[in-house]
Amino acid sequence: MADGDVTEFIQSLGATASTERIRAAAALFEQGSRLAFSAIESWLKSAPLASLLTDGPSHRAELTVGIAVHPGTFDLIRSTNGSPRLADVPPDQDVREFELEFPGGVRLDILTTSKPGGDGAVDRYLRKFGEGIQQVEILVSDIERATEILGAEFEVRPVYPSTRAGADGTRVNFFLVSAPDNKKVLIELVQTNPSGRLQ
Repeated sequence: MADGDVTEFIQSLGATASTERIRAAAALFEQGSRLAFSAIESWLKSAPLASLLTDGPSHRAELTVGIAVHPGTFDLIRSTNGSPRLADVPPDQDVREFELEFPGGVRLDILTTSKPGGDGAVDRYLRKFGEGIQQVEILVSDIERATEILGAEFEVRPVYPSTRAGADGTRVNFFLVSAPDNKKVLIELVQTNPSGRLQ
């Protein structure tokens, strides 16, 4: 999902001017959200699944758009945005990440490889596509139940045979889902820690 505009917006996340960073983040979030909702539109019509993916009176899924970047871009964006805390990632996973939040509910997860030239998912993505929107994360209240429904009702299978440990004590799995115009989107379902929120 990397194109010219996306690449420019990613570079602007490291801009000195906060207004430029906010504009770029909103554009990336909007693009990732639009693609994700086009892929999961049918999911939200399933009452049992929608109840696991949505919260509050708006009944909108809570999304975070994951942006894969090269290590140098990662360090620049992190430094420019006040050096947010790095996520605590399981040691077997080849990724470094931090979250950025902007006005209007805009949430980005900035990802890079911890082992350039390795075989991790982010490193493979960067080699194949360059910097871009690598995934969209969706909060879910019960990841096992959601996975069961996706298989039974939609014939959508997870990338991993069972839920795995994610960053900051979360539990995650991934689903490669078809979207319009022959596109694919990697959806990461994320079940938070017992407090109910990502730390």
